[in-house]
Amino acid sequence: MHACLVRRVIQRTYCQGLTASSLPGRNDHARDMRQRGQSRPHGVVQGISRYHMSSINNSANTDRKPKIARGPYSDVTDADINFFESLIPGRVLTNPSDVDPYNEDWLKTCKGSSKVVLRPKTTEEVSAILSHCNERKLAVQPQGGNTGLVGGGVPVFDEVIVSTQLMNKVISVDDVSGAVVCQSGCVLETLDNHVAEYDLVVPLDLGAKGSCQIGGNISTNAGGIRLLRYGSLHGSVLGLEAVLANGKVVDCLSSLRKDNTGYDVKQLFIGSEGTLGFITAASILCPQRPKAVNVALLGCESFNSLVSVLKTVKSEVGEILSAFEMMDHATMEVVTGNLNLTCPISNNPFYALIETSGSNSSHDQEKLNAVLEKLMDKGLMTDGTLATDMTKIRAIWQLRERGAEALMVDGYTYKYDFSLKLSDFYKLVEAVRERIGTKATRVVGYGHLGDGNLHLNITSSEFKKEILDLIEPFVYDWVSQHGGSVSAEHGLGLWKRNYIYHTKSRAAVDIMRLMKQVLDPNGILNPYKVIPAE
Repeated sequence: MHACLVRRVIQRTYCQGLTASSLPGRNDHARDMRQRGQSRPHGVVQGISRYHMSSINNSANTDRKPKIARGPYSDVTDADINFFESLIPGRVLTNPSDVDPYNEDWLKTCKGSSKVVLRPKTTEEVSAILSHCNERKLAVQPQGGNTGLVGGGVPVFDEVIVSTQLMNKVISVDDVSGAVVCQSGCVLETLDNHVAEYDLVVPLDLGAKGSCQIGGNISTNAGGIRLLRYGSLHGSVLGLEAVLANGKVVDCLSSLRKDNTGYDVKQLFIGSEGTLGFITAASILCPQRPKAVNVALLGCESFNSLVSVLKTVKSEVGEILSAFEMMDHATMEVVTGNLNLTCPISNNPFYALIETSGSNSSHDQEKLNAVLEKLMDKGLMTDGTLATDMTKIRAIWQLRERGAEALMVDGYTYKYDFSLKLSDFYKLVEAVRERIGTKATRVVGYGHLGDGNLHLNITSSEFKKEILDLIEPFVYDWVSQHGGSVSAEHGLGLWKRNYIYHTKSRAAVDIMRLMKQVLDPNGILNPYKVIPAE
């Protein structure tokens, strides 16, 4: 019986033997969310009103928002607008129709009331902007591609939005060392396509790569699909250039692999979500681009089988393993049902998406086929398909990467991002499913099983306080009790900042406060985010 199943896997293999010179473009759907790319009309706002509408009051689901009072910041005046216009003429947006898209996150759960968007092109312009804002005590909202999921990239009140959208130059590429230096506004997919010309690959891959920017990725320490292969950005970022709140430029833009001269200052800005400094440029270590890519989609009867598949795959093809993703049946049901995507294998309780990336196509396929046969013999998988053709690879990846998009079709999504031990990984999904019962449309679990990152999502036709109260703080308490992290890769932003103690000690948070006070004494950079309320 196992042999027959193995033959079924092989028969479903797509275009065996094809070699790819580049990784598949998995994120065609993300282009629909691509940032505003052209200049918009601008004009000076006359008599800017002095009322302040918080994101708390800008949505029908007001109970979802934390109760926050506006900080002791100044109001933007006509004199400020005139200064910005003189500094970056033609790149100051004040027309409400132009500013509004920058005020709201793509999930439409957070919306501020900023009156101005600034679009600098150089580090010097960012320095002048922040120096002015610090002197005037104007709160600043740094913004990249605005693809965040925790409310960290949009204003809470009327913060001055400083967008890196036009800071999109690739400064240099060293095709021997792999060091790539670029401005922070480079779109991840565009940067990856650029370095592909040098047979390099950006060591980061996200579902939003068609819109997100490298500066925002670094500011949030984004994880994504390739972390299993290349590690986190704390290791991949060789150097950074950042501007402090007072306008001082911190130049740590080294491309050296080794630099053991004192504190590694650049690490302060990685994952700080724009609260300690404004990243303007980065030096990133980009590995050689794989020449051969294979993707397998497997069906499993249980989560324990899924974990056993991971262990076996790491043992057998660990040197070429680049991704190991999981989806439960509810996830597959929502992407196929809401987006009309097609799953190429039969229905299963769980699915594993495995990607290998190497230099020898026939060798990699042979090894992957051997491990699939072994998994069949052990009874760890019930069905599967192997793809090497880029079109089929993209189709399989869409089943995993378009999950967030599919969930939005249900109405409202309660999104959570946790790190957990694999022994506890799916138990949380089951606990939430049992706790909520039929009150929600669905409860789904998917994520990066290879690095222990669970994406838990609950949907309903509209926001319901009753459902939120069943979820929070239950999920945060559960994760804390099981030794997990309340944010694996999305950051804390606005939504999670007050849950930081579920993961970090008070001593650690005290150090964070001290760092904030030293580097941004007026608290103008991305206020109300990351640091918990007193």
